[in-house]
Amino acid sequence: MTFVFLNSLFFIKKPSKNKSVENNKTIKWGIIGCGNVTEVKSGPPYQFTDGFSIAAVMRRNEKKLKDYAKRHNIETVYTDAEALINDNNVDAVYIATPPDTHKKYALKVAEAGKPCCIEKPLTPSYTESLEIVEAFKNKGLPLFVAYYRRSLPRFLKVKEWLDAGLIGEVRHINSHLSKPASETDLSKTYNWRTDANIAPAGYFDDLASHSLDLFAFFLGDFKEAKGISLNQQNLYSAKDAVTASWLHESGVTGSGVWNFGCNDHLDKTTIYGSKGTIEFSVFHENPIILKSDSKTEELFIENPKHIQQHHVENLRNDLILNKIKHPSTGETALHTSWVMDKILGNI
Repeated sequence: MTFVFLNSLFFIKKPSKNKSVENNKTIKWGIIGCGNVTEVKSGPPYQFTDGFSIAAVMRRNEKKLKDYAKRHNIETVYTDAEALINDNNVDAVYIATPPDTHKKYALKVAEAGKPCCIEKPLTPSYTESLEIVEAFKNKGLPLFVAYYRRSLPRFLKVKEWLDAGLIGEVRHINSHLSKPASETDLSKTYNWRTDANIAPAGYFDDLASHSLDLFAFFLGDFKEAKGISLNQQNLYSAKDAVTASWLHESGVTGSGVWNFGCNDHLDKTTIYGSKGTIEFSVFHENPIILKSDSKTEELFIENPKHIQQHHVENLRNDLILNKIKHPSTGETALHTSWVMDKILGNI
């Protein structure tokens, strides 16, 4: 589906193989939920990327909303999400709220006929994620999800090594992420990320979603997944320990551990092949390491200051320039939701 932007309004055109959107038009975004994630990670790229601007922001807390808008030079503010969604000056919507409200707002964006990008995970469950994807599919609207690691240079280099066959036939992937309980956890201060009503598996939902989505990007879709999950520390209502095993459609096997009550912070993933290995951290900015029969290489590739910069630029490259298909869509995120629910035993 192709979008043409005229006087900041978009009109759906029938697909055309050799037709691209004029690259001198601007997509005006509205952001629902201008909290911490939008301060540095994601908000600025929507302002600084050529072809994009932020037309309006929404937050229920009016004082914090106005402070955010003032600091980021955004003129229009709303405390009501529907008002932002239906603003004729807003062409597309970025939903940056906690995951339990993603479905509510996304369905309204689809009803309004506007493209949308949603923070990850898509929703707390595969069933809700499917409802969102089908709503946008039925409307013929673009849907993206902020699994931005698919666009980061350090992970594109890992994919390049894999695609070049530098470690031969890929056999297995093993991932381990463990962290000590934080002061917030130990004090039992409320944190929506560990509220089972919002994130049933706690930090697993928040962090493992990135990992599993990245592994599908590297190695192809999952065929099967299963796991064990529980709350070991009883510090909050969500689960805090998950172990998993899985199989990719390609025949590659996988295993993972996510535990948020250990004594040390460990973030290590290893991909094993018939001729070598690739090591990297999903979250820490450590070097990526290739060890193979033909080549040994260690590279440090720094993430951008605004870590979603490449992700947002790829939104522009897809929506306006028609240069690429964005690597993180509603469909790819739906698959990640399915994998997570399989690991947690929900489906």
